[in-house]
Formats: sequence, C-alpha cells, structure tokens
Amino acid sequence: MKKKWMLPALLAGIVMVLVFNSPAAWSQQTPQRIEVTAKRFAFSPSEITVKKGLPVVLVLKSEDVAHGIRFRELDVNLKVKAGGTAEVKFTPEKTGDFVGHCSVFCGAHHGSMAIRLHVVD
Repeated sequence: MKKKWMLPALLAGIVMVLVFNSPAAWSQQTPQRIEVTAKRFAFSPSEITVKKGLPVVLVLKSEDVAHGIRFRELDVNLKVKAGGTAEVKFTPEKTGDFVGHCSVFCGAHHGSMAIRLHVVD
C-alpha cells in the first residue's frame, strides 16, 4: 500500500521544486533596481517604467550638488548629498504616470528638474 503513494508523492515533489525554482518565481521576489543620476538640472534617465505590485529599489546618484527625488502620489522621497548615492525601496500599488521633482534646492533651474515614472500592470 505504501508503494502505491510513493510515485505520486515523488512526482508532486518534483513539480513543486520546478515551480518554485523557476525564474518567474524568483523575479517576483527580487526588487527591480533602477539607477538614476542627477546633475544640474536633469535626471538621467528622464523616464523609467516599473510594474505595479513589484518591489523597486530606486538608487539616486549625484554628480555635483545635493539633489532629491519626490513622487508625492507614491509617498516616495529620496535625498542625496553632493557627489553621493542614496537609495529607497518601495512597491508601487497603483498604475499611472507620475512626475517626480527634485526635492532639494539645487540652483536656478531647480524647478524644471523632473523625472517621469510609468507604473504598468
């Protein structure tokens, strides 16, 4: 009787290992890492795209003075010192296009320093 259940149990175990070790399962757990460089008076890249519900690590690097990125609608605010690097982890919970602005005064054209974040399904 025990041998009758051994093969189905073994097959179920193999299926479980294949499902949970698949690249798709791991990619959902690993945050998407996005690096943005700030330099008077622009972000590079100026547009980024992420998926709703998946964690993101946003890394901000400054090439000159202190800068920041603030996405008000997503409650994300990141600041970096002159020449430094900082990061924040967040998970976008709504789709849409969001405009982030430099959140640290960085000079005469600070008000025009923006970045666009696309959150897609």
